[in-house]
Amino acid sequence: MTKARLDGLYMLLLGSVVFLLLGAALARTFSVPMVDFRVLYYPARCLVQHCDPYNEGEVLQVVQAEKDARLLNSATIRNILTRYMYPPTVFSFTVPFALLPWGPAHILWMTLLICVIIFASFLIWDLGSDYLPTLSGFFVGFVLANSELLVITGNVAGIAISLCVVAVWCFFRGRYVWAGILCLAVGLVIKPHDTALIWLYFLLSGRANRKRALQTLFATVVVSLPAVLWVWHVSPHWLQELHSNILAFANHGDMNDPGLDSSGAHGIGMLVSLQAVIGIFWDDPRIYNPASYLIFAPLLLAWVIITLRSRFSPSGAWLGIAAIAALSMLPVYHRLQDTKLLLLTVPACAMLWARRGLAGWLALLVTASGFVLTGDLPWAVFLSLIHLLRLPTTGLTSELLIGLQVLSTPLILLAMGIFYLWVYARHSLRATTGSGTVEPSNETANSEETSL
Repeated sequence: MTKARLDGLYMLLLGSVVFLLLGAALARTFSVPMVDFRVLYYPARCLVQHCDPYNEGEVLQVVQAEKDARLLNSATIRNILTRYMYPPTVFSFTVPFALLPWGPAHILWMTLLICVIIFASFLIWDLGSDYLPTLSGFFVGFVLANSELLVITGNVAGIAISLCVVAVWCFFRGRYVWAGILCLAVGLVIKPHDTALIWLYFLLSGRANRKRALQTLFATVVVSLPAVLWVWHVSPHWLQELHSNILAFANHGDMNDPGLDSSGAHGIGMLVSLQAVIGIFWDDPRIYNPASYLIFAPLLLAWVIITLRSRFSPSGAWLGIAAIAALSMLPVYHRLQDTKLLLLTVPACAMLWARRGLAGWLALLVTASGFVLTGDLPWAVFLSLIHLLRLPTTGLTSELLIGLQVLSTPLILLAMGIFYLWVYARHSLRATTGSGTVEPSNETANSEETSL
């Protein structure tokens, strides 16, 4: 192992230690820890008991059976736990946990969450170290050290994104491909809006990758179909109930309302989709939803065209994956926890920085800014300073502070997506005209290009 790889590994280990110690310490300070896991656990437990997991009243009875006053004293917490907003496919993953009492279930969930995040971080560092191990170790370690919110809340995004990263490593290295297919399938089952566009890249990027994408789709159907049929049997009207639950949270001033009056869109677990930006100026779903789609649609179309016209190569693949990883969080509901998908931009940044030039400097600047503005600790410090300074909580000052917070993350995600899309387009054009440089390839890249 070279000195550069050792240095990168040390940075990654440091990030892992901070992630573990700080996450465990902060989890003890929350009045209702692992609230996002509870959101999955109680409806799944309801389904196990043959009641409707999308019915607020029936899930409430399951929550009440826990006899935990912390879960019932707050109307906000009660609504969060009883208004289920996940598709029925998720039950294929959560029901095994729901068969256990809360104590062992949440310990098992936290153990799985922590292990899979750290494991995926080591794998993405391994891919980035093909170019620059030290820079990759620094970035991946920084992301790990700023992922405490995943531990505190037990958010399933940590598992879905980590499994997606594992799948990317398996596909690129050409090793344990069957495990990569299964991991990506589970990621699609539990958090499709985090992983679907990464799956789409493999579907569009060549015959061998398309085969893996179709195998993943088949595995996804096999894994999720029993749960969907079960839910349909227990709750024939689940689709209407799910729609009602989503609308209830999106009401003006409620948790998922992206406007200034929202009770949950701002703060440490803020919304990061474009709706949050547009909602500052027009807090109307008839405006902010179509506007978000209109901004995202041409970027997605350009990305699809470039991917279809490009011959697969490792350098092009990393640029395409980096672009869609950043852009995928913009059109629909995503929170700060989902931005850990930006781990997939590390190899592209390391590759461009290794070349230096204008693209390398821009890659370093925009990627570093993205990691800082999506990190848990920078936002925790910022919000703590606002609290200590006792700034006004109403009026123009309050609106400016919320605006600063709300605009920063979605706009840096948009900037990252546009930048990597631009470099991806340039790379594709140069490869088409034969003027591009050939990057050192990994095993999978060689096999992919041979098969094509």
